[in-house]
Amino acid sequence: MKIGKNTFNLENEPVIMGILNVTPDSFSDGGKWNCMDAAFTHTEQMIKEGAKIIDIGGESTRPGYSRITDEEEISRVVPVIEAVKKRFDICVSLDTYKTKVAEAGIAAGADMINDIWGLKWGKQDMAALVAETGVAVCIMHNKDNTTYNEYVKDVLADLKESIAIAHKAKIKDSQIVLDPGVGFGKNYQQNLTIIQQVDRLKELGYPILLGTSRKSVIGLTLDADIDDRIAGTVATTVMGYERGCCIFRVHDVKENYQALMMAKAIMDAGE
Repeated sequence: MKIGKNTFNLENEPVIMGILNVTPDSFSDGGKWNCMDAAFTHTEQMIKEGAKIIDIGGESTRPGYSRITDEEEISRVVPVIEAVKKRFDICVSLDTYKTKVAEAGIAAGADMINDIWGLKWGKQDMAALVAETGVAVCIMHNKDNTTYNEYVKDVLADLKESIAIAHKAKIKDSQIVLDPGVGFGKNYQQNLTIIQQVDRLKELGYPILLGTSRKSVIGLTLDADIDDRIAGTVATTVMGYERGCCIFRVHDVKENYQALMMAKAIMDAGE
């Protein structure tokens, strides 16, 4: 898959997407990286530890978050995207569901849009922007409630709707990554189930991104505070890799990268 100027062999090489939240209120690291020097230092560290993509977000999507204006979000993310692209040779993903923010971010150098609403937000014009610019897009499963008839089948059906929106806008299949949306539109048991059955997304024929890092499903399972969820995250990363996921969106790059490389070595040993 091509993201920006980089081509990733996702069939054979798992990819770490490092999280760079330039927000004051993200659930895990709000306020840590929202000044330029801190953002640079953290980005450099994540790259050294194995990140191949940096996912920049300017609005927290934690439970109960406060939505901000497009203008405020743009003012947070655009200077950081521009600076990161200028200083580092790295793919940049922009974590936004807002078309105006995505447009500004792509103009600033973003190579990928990470859309938590799977192209379904508002006027559903994100798809047209992605098609026009040719950037990669991560289509995440999400809904505003946790009611399902047949849970996993319904998740797949919802993602098929997003894919149909993408196709109607002329987004190429080679631009698309899917995300099961752990922590979004799902209760505790549903989160566990979608991680367990994440390989079902392979039926749709696209690369799968898994984002479980430090999320509440880990905290609830282990009775662990946000800063004590690395081991739980690593467990989900390895299980996700075994089930066919190939991109892993994480806060703790080093630990997840090392776990993936170990898992890959074991899985490749018999080949």
